Amino acid sequence: MHFPDRHAETVVHMLRRAAESAPASDAVVVVGRERTTYRELSDRVAAWAARIVAVCGAKNRIGILLPNGSHVVDALLGVLASGNQAVLLNPGYTARELTAILPDADMQAVITSEAQIAALQDAMCATALGPVVLNVDEATVRADPELVRKGLSFLPPAVEELALLQFTGGTTGKPKGVMLSHRALTMNICQRDALLPTRPGVERILCMTPIFHAYALAMAVFPALFSAGALVILPRYRPEAALSAIAEQRITLFAGTPTIYNGLVAHPEFRSTNFASLRGAFSGAAPLSVEVLTSWEQVAHVPIYEGYGLTEATAVLTFNPMIGKRKPGSVGVPLPGTEVQVVDVETGRVPQATGQVGEVRARGPQMMEGYRNRARDTAAILRDGWLYTGDIGVLDEDGYLFLRSRKSDMAIVSGYNVYPREIEEVLYLHPAVLEAIAVGLPDKYRGECIGALISLRPGAQTDADDLIAHCAKNLAKYKVPTMIEVAEQLPKTAAGKLDRQSARQVLLNRKVG
Repeated sequence: MHFPDRHAETVVHMLRRAAESAPASDAVVVVGRERTTYRELSDRVAAWAARIVAVCGAKNRIGILLPNGSHVVDALLGVLASGNQAVLLNPGYTARELTAILPDADMQAVITSEAQIAALQDAMCATALGPVVLNVDEATVRADPELVRKGLSFLPPAVEELALLQFTGGTTGKPKGVMLSHRALTMNICQRDALLPTRPGVERILCMTPIFHAYALAMAVFPALFSAGALVILPRYRPEAALSAIAEQRITLFAGTPTIYNGLVAHPEFRSTNFASLRGAFSGAAPLSVEVLTSWEQVAHVPIYEGYGLTEATAVLTFNPMIGKRKPGSVGVPLPGTEVQVVDVETGRVPQATGQVGEVRARGPQMMEGYRNRARDTAAILRDGWLYTGDIGVLDEDGYLFLRSRKSDMAIVSGYNVYPREIEEVLYLHPAVLEAIAVGLPDKYRGECIGALISLRPGAQTDADDLIAHCAKNLAKYKVPTMIEVAEQLPKTAAGKLDRQSARQVLLNRKVG
């Protein structure tokens, strides 16, 4: 497997190299707040590493419960530089949600801010767990030269050690902690750069999604560090702020989600935004409708490169390459060193022919070590060296992957398999539809039927009859939704994805009502 010459053993090595090659360059820019150079970032990370080792030692788990900003970058890199495993927690979690995670995480300490301390302390009381709380609002590490000196004496962690513990699956059950090594993390960074190459010392990457999430790390935080470029952070995503930042901060790359692109394309300022500095935009975390992709590219004249992955694979499995063929509607080709197959849904062992639908499985150097304290769940998803994704897809003759749905989301209507993604794509073709979620609902006659929850573009008007008629023109009869409801906003997960489980519950409640 060939990777760029900038390959490094860990992200801590990457930081050191960036600080040596571009000490005065922007490392982290928080829009409207502050700028940090690579020399300053390196010093702050060294100080955090020294403080963490002094309080917690090494080879423990250190939680990070912080919103988007420079603090979360300092803390993350400081934990990794200290030889500890970083546990990235959603700063929007309530005490109840944290209570479900704390026992599994078993953290020695949690780095947090005043805004999150109340929920954390309530969760600690409920679980009788007492990690040390390091409050960034009270920390003096940034200005302590003695801590910097001590921190710089530490050696970067070994590649086989655990780097991250990221929790996933909280929308469908108890969250599971994904264990990722430094080797897997760095391999995935380099794999991604092979298909989506960054330019050393040039890139300015806009981060609009939550940094605790694998997607933001893989597509914004780590590419900026890898290329010694600037990570430009929006503390809170708003469409007008994102559009303004693209021009004012001379953004070259940014990673969005379908929800973000939907909002940007529909915003009144979209058509007047200066996209001259932008050379590429990425989409992941959920499928992007072809309609939105087309609308974006007609105005921005910048490609959106779609990709696919999951936390259990560090983050990224496939992407449309920046150099080579890009196929709208596809999530691209496997990263270098990654093998992707589509296999039969029943046994998961029989590779399907080109163009035939089945479950997506993958293997490569970026796979997780397993779920922490979840041997049974690990055995269910990691089988015979393959990671079984639970996603339904199809490979074309060029090896490009097209996703259809989640295996668990597939509906069986009158004996036919129906994949919600196909219905959603048709709904997105309607000019009034902004966002759409299709789901299977119980039906006494057909076993299941299709329901959909949609939101409308600003100023648009339509009704269920019109939308059902639109679907009937574009879908086989058994695929046409029997129920379509309009909502002001669609439910979303903490990571900004459309929340299919919540949408299903909304539709079930309205169906019963």
